[in-house]
Amino acid sequence: MSNRLANETSPYLRQHQDNPVDWFSWGQEAFDLARERNVPILLSVGYSACHWCHVMAHECFEDLETANLMNRLFVNIKVDREERPDIDALYMDAVQAMSSRGGWPMTVFMTPDGHPFFGGTYFPKPSFTQLMNAINDAWHNRRDDIDNNIAALVESLGRTAQIAPDESLPTIDLFHRAVSDLSKSFDAQWGGFGGAPKFPSTMSLDLLIRSYLNDASETVGNIVTTTLDAMASGGMYDHLGGGFSRYSVDEKWLVPHFEKMLYDQALLVRVYTHAAVVFNQPKWQQIVEETVEYILRDLRHSQGGFFSAQDADSLDDLGHSHEGHFYVFTPAEIRAILPEELVDTALQWYEISDTGNFEGSNILTRLNNRGEFKRTREVDDIRSRLLTARSKRTWPLLDDKVLTEWNAMMTASLVEAAVLFDRSDWLDAARKNGEFMLRELRDDTGNWFRSWQESGQPQARHRALAADLANLIDAFTRLGEATGKSSWITHAREVADQLLENYWDETNFGLFTIANDAEQLIVRQKDLIDNATPSANSTAALALMRLAALTGDAKYETAALNILRLFTRITASAPSAFGNLLSAVHLQSAGITEIVITGSRTDLLGHVQKRWLPTAVVAWGEQYDSPIWADRPQGFAFVCQNYTCAAPAGTIDELNAAFRSALN
Repeated sequence: MSNRLANETSPYLRQHQDNPVDWFSWGQEAFDLARERNVPILLSVGYSACHWCHVMAHECFEDLETANLMNRLFVNIKVDREERPDIDALYMDAVQAMSSRGGWPMTVFMTPDGHPFFGGTYFPKPSFTQLMNAINDAWHNRRDDIDNNIAALVESLGRTAQIAPDESLPTIDLFHRAVSDLSKSFDAQWGGFGGAPKFPSTMSLDLLIRSYLNDASETVGNIVTTTLDAMASGGMYDHLGGGFSRYSVDEKWLVPHFEKMLYDQALLVRVYTHAAVVFNQPKWQQIVEETVEYILRDLRHSQGGFFSAQDADSLDDLGHSHEGHFYVFTPAEIRAILPEELVDTALQWYEISDTGNFEGSNILTRLNNRGEFKRTREVDDIRSRLLTARSKRTWPLLDDKVLTEWNAMMTASLVEAAVLFDRSDWLDAARKNGEFMLRELRDDTGNWFRSWQESGQPQARHRALAADLANLIDAFTRLGEATGKSSWITHAREVADQLLENYWDETNFGLFTIANDAEQLIVRQKDLIDNATPSANSTAALALMRLAALTGDAKYETAALNILRLFTRITASAPSAFGNLLSAVHLQSAGITEIVITGSRTDLLGHVQKRWLPTAVVAWGEQYDSPIWADRPQGFAFVCQNYTCAAPAGTIDELNAAFRSALN
């Protein structure tokens, strides 16, 4: 018999609907019952593509003996961290404070009013059983110890809201320090930063590309080139289907953690696009094209939304679940799929051996031919045949919820790639995604939701968080720049106004994660650190500065600068941990160049759109209320700063001269 999670829209929660655990979703019903029974709450947080979440579910939550103990001693709540990152961030901070480590699945024991007092990550059944009995004993016999732990812990959980802004803005010196720090941690042999496990570090790479535009440093160029080549050559990149896995468990990017997340695709499309244009590297454009092809083929809803993830695990022919099974091949499987004359080429190109490189099988790679991605017609045929054969296997679970933050992030990246590579089909997909979000993730009052799932009743759930709205501003602004349609700028302004009205901290500045009128947790936090995804505050700072330049509305620039002031002191301690924020610092320091093209000058517009201009905004097409359009005669390009422009450019040569003056 199914439990309450059968009524949820999250695929992760639905995975647990047949557990014997008496699961609740997050909500008042669970807290009231815990208070009535005088028992702690056991909070379990994970996500659908998490391998160790599946392991603990199989060992503990599907086990009747363990479930009975959980039900007897606790009220049990299950949370999808992707639907509720506010809950996840709060209690992950608690777990890290208590245990000095974190990860998923996350297991937290807390009072009926939501205060955590013990936590950890994955527990095998014997340890979990022992822990639950110990928690029960402490709850009934040593409550004073628990209360003492809570008091100290809660104070530390609210620290992000207590950070006071500095009177001064962060300086460009912090940007340069981050470049220096990244140079020191760079792995010259395998690319990336530090040792295993290795993550893509997309925001750090984007920061380095901005730095390279400033001074064409050979050192920085080598870091970017080595890392992008190495990541796309290893098994973290899907050489058949396109797209990237979450991270590599080794230093050489060979063995990935096989889940494929939408946000990783968004951020990697972004950095490979920027690098392909700046370094004039068609091979990185190829990686972008294959990744976008994967997204539009495997992660897109028919109405335009993008799905969240594909699982790390999949079933073999006997129905047993294995991490990465969907993606790996043996030489025998290659021989069974391909005609004999193609076998040797396939084994050589994808570096497939009898011994294998992963549990007796082979992750397809180009590690021994780093950066060599251009395929012959024969290899293209091999790739197509192998992809077709692979598609007949049992697919990894698709997490088909549509998240506002990740969709907006993907659309912003897709718009940039579409413009820079002249792909109208990609721009159309981005436009349809923007329209999907406006239609499906916003209520009649204009308030936004975080999550949508087609079979849900209702389909859209959970109040949007600051990161959702910050990314929407960026996506809508870029759609306006790319399409010349003024409606997108209007939408960006509407979202920005809502963000500043409902999430802004009037005392210490910056954005709270949760809206003023939304459900409040035990403390109110701010999302400040650039982790796997850019923080809400760094994203907002960048997006608001760009929107201010396009609209001339000073309140957006004021808010962006006040966000930056929050970071003046904290960024100094570890500048390389604030990659996206420091890109905002770079933009503020350099100043924004406004490029305006009036009338029908597709030649001038096309010339502008061939270059990645991280410190510029572009206005063309339909005019809107802004000084950016004031007194501009038709048929010219204007290159301006603070709306003061160089002479009108009527030719490509004149436009290049204006660029040299404004952008150097």
